[in-house]
Amino acid sequence: MRPFLHVGGRDYLRCKACEATFLHPAQRLAADAECAEYRLHRNDLGDPGYRRFLARLADPLRARLVPTAQGLDYGCGPGPALAMMLREAGHPMQAWDPFFAPDPDALVRRYDFVTCTEVVEHFHSPAAEFARLDALLRPGGWLGITTCLQTEDARFAAWHYRRDPTHVVFYRAVTFEVIAARFGWRCELPEKDVVLMHKPAPPAVAAFSLSPPTPTGSLHELRNPPLRPFRRHRRDPP
Repeated sequence: MRPFLHVGGRDYLRCKACEATFLHPAQRLAADAECAEYRLHRNDLGDPGYRRFLARLADPLRARLVPTAQGLDYGCGPGPALAMMLREAGHPMQAWDPFFAPDPDALVRRYDFVTCTEVVEHFHSPAAEFARLDALLRPGGWLGITTCLQTEDARFAAWHYRRDPTHVVFYRAVTFEVIAARFGWRCELPEKDVVLMHKPAPPAVAAFSLSPPTPTGSLHELRNPPLRPFRRHRRDPP
């Protein structure tokens, strides 16, 4: 980490390895203040505009899923709207959130896909969080993320996304490429501020059969197989 910028009374650091930008840990909100900020969100699933916003992730993700794939909405917030949309599309869903749905059972299962809609920018320990997400995904599973990607450094100070007091880490496109390489995932950016990560399944192993091979000889040979010499094992005298 190296110092990046001081702006608005806050100090930001830059990761040399992945180019993510972090709010200094000492300047993060306390848990109760963070939760109070989340309670101010008004995300109505009946709002067509909000459904379109969620569909930016839901649509490309569903195009890659098999029917009835099981998912987890990780960091669902006070209103798990995306989970409800995916249930409407036929996908069984669990929801988990450290403040609003802290069900430990949701974190001991594995899923065909996990969604993080406007969540990863809140991670206080991104490395540990992405390791947990990897553990939650079955081989062949998908991780779907939405977050505003950071672009030019010159625009960071005036960026609206930076001003949210609960946003503590900001990602570039290359940041997700580094994360994908760390876990052996494949990274896609199907549209602006949408990231899809695919956890590959292990290579298939050829099935081993105990059935005898299909005979290829003539009918006469099958009825009268050639005699083979019977070799008795030598036994040494006592």
